[in-house]
Amino acid sequence: MKIEISLPAQTLALFDAGGALMKRYSVSTAAKGAGEVRGSYCTPRGRHIVRAKIGAGMPANTVFVRRRPTGEIWTPELAAQFPGRDWILTRILWLSGCEVGKNRLGEVDTMRRYIYIHGSPDTVPMGVPGSIGCVRMRNADIIELFELVPVYTPVEIIG
Repeated sequence: MKIEISLPAQTLALFDAGGALMKRYSVSTAAKGAGEVRGSYCTPRGRHIVRAKIGAGMPANTVFVRRRPTGEIWTPELAAQFPGRDWILTRILWLSGCEVGKNRLGEVDTMRRYIYIHGSPDTVPMGVPGSIGCVRMRNADIIELFELVPVYTPVEIIG
């Protein structure tokens, strides 16, 4: 199995072990584009793996802060209470870079930058850049992807 994320197309494609396309999802990556440096708010390119899966069995729209459920469920009313919050919802696939000096270790470490594939409010547009580095997905889509991919699934981010 392999995940391929296209920054230009704003899509995430899931391929089976034989290389056949299984699913394609619309996503939203960084508003500031591609980049690997800590603090850049960009989406890192290159070869990664799914290092951890967080949120199994949690209800859709579960709110996460620092990879832990807060006990909140996202609603438009909750969003109105916290207008500037970067919502991480439902499930998290935490990415780790595989290319030393490009997306692993030092100032370019994807995992230490807390770059995830995660759910977001259904009001967030997909197919256009808008995140602060992560790969945002619809909640139904991240639930489906989460169930399909094991830890250590390769992830290629193409910019």
